[in-house]
Amino acid sequence: MNQENSSVAITRARTGAGMDILSEAIGSVRTGRAQVCRVRESGSWGMRVPAFAGSGLHLLLRGSAWLITATGRPRALKAGDVVLTPSGAEHGLSHAPCLLKDLPPAVPRDPDPADVEFLCGAYWLDHGQVHPYLRALPEVIVLSRDNGRTSQLRSLADLLAVDVSDTQPGSGATRPALLVLLLTHVLRQWLAQNRDADRPEIGDPAIAVALREIHTSPHKPWTVQQLGETVGMSRTGFTKRFTALVGKPPMTYLIGWRLTYGARLLRETKAPLSAIARQVGYSTEFAFGAAFRREYGIAPGRFRDLESRRARGA
Repeated sequence: MNQENSSVAITRARTGAGMDILSEAIGSVRTGRAQVCRVRESGSWGMRVPAFAGSGLHLLLRGSAWLITATGRPRALKAGDVVLTPSGAEHGLSHAPCLLKDLPPAVPRDPDPADVEFLCGAYWLDHGQVHPYLRALPEVIVLSRDNGRTSQLRSLADLLAVDVSDTQPGSGATRPALLVLLLTHVLRQWLAQNRDADRPEIGDPAIAVALREIHTSPHKPWTVQQLGETVGMSRTGFTKRFTALVGKPPMTYLIGWRLTYGARLLRETKAPLSAIARQVGYSTEFAFGAAFRREYGIAPGRFRDLESRRARGA
């Protein structure tokens, strides 16, 4: 791939990501491992899903169930409802109200006939951490079918349900794509119904500007001083406010975003490592590789190879 084509590929991936904070958060999830399964239960049943690094959802296809969390009252679910765990919080599902600690670990069964049926999907982050935006959302979100879900969301749910039952080649590509689209639409719908929850960690206009600069120009040799000056704040004041709102110091967040963006470019483009390194703010492929290994525990080339094999279903 020549330099011009590399630049085009990177630009397309960047544009596809969308530099709004929700798109960035979803983009970080996509560096993980996608899993989707259909669960069928009958009679007295219950399952506890332990906390994990990633984002997941349950879509109730048929029957009824109860959502059980560590805090709060059990919540009744009916067909069409969606349960989302933006940052992988521990939770459970059961045929009746109960305590979370009383539920056994999730062991899918397949009784025939079944009283309840639902899809379980998750992106597991084997490397890295859940994005701060997702961690700032409620631990468990329920989107009820009575809240006027869009036709697009229903269509995606139907497609994913069909795809899980399909054994045709290519499922390694279709299921992750459908799952991330479903996650995105669920979050959009919930945010539309909860306006006050939008962009929970960047309500401060100055910090929002700083984040936008980081997201759109990770290749720039940013310093805390430069970021502070960009938003008209002193270095000390900017650092304190940024850390309080985002949960990480500016340079820690910058490095994390550079590597998250780099992981997505590795996964979605064929651009050489040297081009990706420059695009995400590293002067050399070696420097990018060293930082990537510290964050993800794996070399960039190996990460790309594993993701390519996974996409092919190998």
